[in-house]
Amino acid sequence: MSESKKQKLLNVDTSDGTDSANSKLKDEFRFSEDPSLEKIREIQAVFCRERNWDQFHTPRNVLLALVGEVGELAEIFQWKGEVDVGLPDFSQEERDHVGQEMSDILIYLVRLADRCRIDLPSAVLQKIEHNAQKYPVNKAYGNNKKYTAYAAEDAGKALPNGDQ
Repeated sequence: MSESKKQKLLNVDTSDGTDSANSKLKDEFRFSEDPSLEKIREIQAVFCRERNWDQFHTPRNVLLALVGEVGELAEIFQWKGEVDVGLPDFSQEERDHVGQEMSDILIYLVRLADRCRIDLPSAVLQKIEHNAQKYPVNKAYGNNKKYTAYAAEDAGKALPNGDQ
C-alpha cells in the first residue's frame, strides 16, 4: 500500500459534518487510544516470556486457542435471538463477560500475528483498501451483496445460483 493511501485511511475526517457518513461517525462509540496493538503485543510477549510459554505458542496452537475463545464468545450470544447494538438487554454481568471474551480473542489474535510475524495494523489497512476496491461505495451503499455480484453486474450477467 502506498504511503498516501495509508495516510488517507489514517486521516479520515469525522468532524466536518458535511458528509452524512462522516457526520454519523462523530457521534458513534469510540475505543480508547491506549494501549495500541503494539503495546498489547509487547505486554503479552513479556507475559508469555515470564512464564516460559513461547515454547507452546506455535502459530497453530495460538490459532486453536483463538478459535476456542471465539466459541466462548458465541456461546454468550447463543439463543439470544437478534441482539441490539450496545447490548441494552444484557445484564452488566453479561456485558462484562462479553468484554472478557473479546479481550481473550484480541490477545490471542495479536499473539498469533506476533508468532506469524505479521504486522497486524499494516495488514488491517491493506485489507480495508482491498475491501474498498471490492465494495465501491456507488455499488455497495445500503446493499449486502457479495463482491462477486458486483463483478457479475459489471460483466453484464447475473450469478447463476442467485448468490448475493
